[in-house]
Amino acid sequence: MFASHAILDATNSAAVTNAEAVALDRANVFHSWSAQKSLNPLVIAGGSGSTVWDHDGNTYLDFSSQLVNTNIGHQHPKVIAAIAQQATALATLAPSHASHVRGLAAARILSHAPASMEKVFFTNGGADANENAIRMARLHTGRDKVISRYRSYHGNTGSAIVATGDWRRIPNEYARGHVHVFGPYLYRTEFWAQTPEQESERALHHLRRTIQAEGPQSIAAILLETVPGTAGILVPTASYLQGVRALCDEYGIVMILDEVMAGFGRTGDWFALDAFDVTPDLITFAKGVNSGYVPVGGVIISGEIAATFDERVFPGGLTYSGHPLAAASVVASIEAFEEEDIVGNAARIGRDHLEPGLRALAERHEVIGEVRGRGVFWALELVQDRASRIPVTAEYMGRIKAELLRLGLLPFIADNRIHVVPPAVVTPDEVATALAIYDQALTAVAR
Repeated sequence: MFASHAILDATNSAAVTNAEAVALDRANVFHSWSAQKSLNPLVIAGGSGSTVWDHDGNTYLDFSSQLVNTNIGHQHPKVIAAIAQQATALATLAPSHASHVRGLAAARILSHAPASMEKVFFTNGGADANENAIRMARLHTGRDKVISRYRSYHGNTGSAIVATGDWRRIPNEYARGHVHVFGPYLYRTEFWAQTPEQESERALHHLRRTIQAEGPQSIAAILLETVPGTAGILVPTASYLQGVRALCDEYGIVMILDEVMAGFGRTGDWFALDAFDVTPDLITFAKGVNSGYVPVGGVIISGEIAATFDERVFPGGLTYSGHPLAAASVVASIEAFEEEDIVGNAARIGRDHLEPGLRALAERHEVIGEVRGRGVFWALELVQDRASRIPVTAEYMGRIKAELLRLGLLPFIADNRIHVVPPAVVTPDEVATALAIYDQALTAVAR
C-alpha cells in the first residue's frame, strides 16, 4: 500500500517533505469552502493512473478522482505530451482569433454530442459554463427565471451558485430570478412515493405546478444535472428527464443539462444523457473533458440557440476562452478515450465490478442504507439504522475518512455518503483493492 517515490518540487531541485509543503500552504494559501484555521490539508506530490502519492512516500488509490474530474487518470502521457507540444508552438491566444487546435477541440466534443448541437462556447470551468448557459437561455427567450433543483450543485459564480440547491447558495444569494424544486430521490422521497415510477411522476407534477405558479412566460430555463453528483449521485429514470423535456417544449422553456461532473465517461457513456434518450437545448461540461489538466469548460449549443446570435452580439466572453493549452488537452483526451475505449472500461467496471462489489458490501454492513450509481459514479449512503434511515453523524463520517486514508485510499466524502468515483481508467484489480479497504474501514469504525 505504500511505496517510495523520489518527488522533487518543479520549482526547486531539492527534495520536498510533506511538512514543508503544508507549512508553505498554510502560510500563503486561502482555501475554498473552509474555515482557514482548522485546515490540515493532505499533501499530494505526484500521481499516475488511479494512484497518487505524497512527498514522504505514502501512496493512495485515488477513489475521489480529485473533485470527480480525473476521468482519464493522473498524468496520462498522451495528454501531457499534447500540452507540452502546444506550449512549444503557441502557449496563449486571444479568443477573438481563429485557432486550429481550438476548432479541433470543439469538433471532437460535438462528435459525441447529440446531432442537434452545432457550436461550442469555451469557458474556464463548469461554473462559468453554467453562468453562460443561463445567459444564453435568457437572451434567447427574453425571459428571466431559472428553475433548478434543491439537491444540486452548479458552481460558485453569481448565477451558478444561486442555481445550486444546497447550503452553499444561502450566503451567496445575490443573483435574481432563481426558483428551486425537488427532484426525484426515492430513498428520501418528498412525494410519499413507493416506486421509481411514482417518484418520477410526482416530481414531474411538482415541477409542472411550479412552472404554472411562477408563470411560464417568465421562465427562461430549467437547469438540471443529468445525474446530480455532489448531491448524492441520484440516477433518475428516463421518464423523468423525458418528462422535463416535454414540459420545456410545452412552455417554450430552454432545457439545460449540466454534465460537468457526469459527462465524458463518468457514467459509462460519453454523456450521461445518452442513457436516457433525451436531448437538451444546451449542455454544460468541464471536468472529465480533459480531466482538469488545464482549466477548461464550455457550453454545447443547439443550432436553434446558436442562430439567435448570428446577427445579434452575444454579450459575454472570457480572456482564456478556448485557451490553446486547454484545447490541446481536450483533443488529446478525447482521442485517448476513443483509442483506449475508456468509456467502455467505465461501463464494464461499473457493471461487472463496482455494482456487485458495493452491493456485497451492503449485505455485510448494516450502516449502508442504499447503493446507487452507474459506470464509475457510485454512492454509499450511510445510515444509523435501515428502518429509520437517519443519516450517520458527521463525527462518524470523519472517522471513516480517517480510516480510509490510513488504509491507503483517498475518498470522496459528502454529508453521510461515500462517493465511489475512481478514474474511468481504473482496473478490476484496483477496484478489488478498494472494495477490501472500504470493507475493512467500515468494520473498524463499527467497533
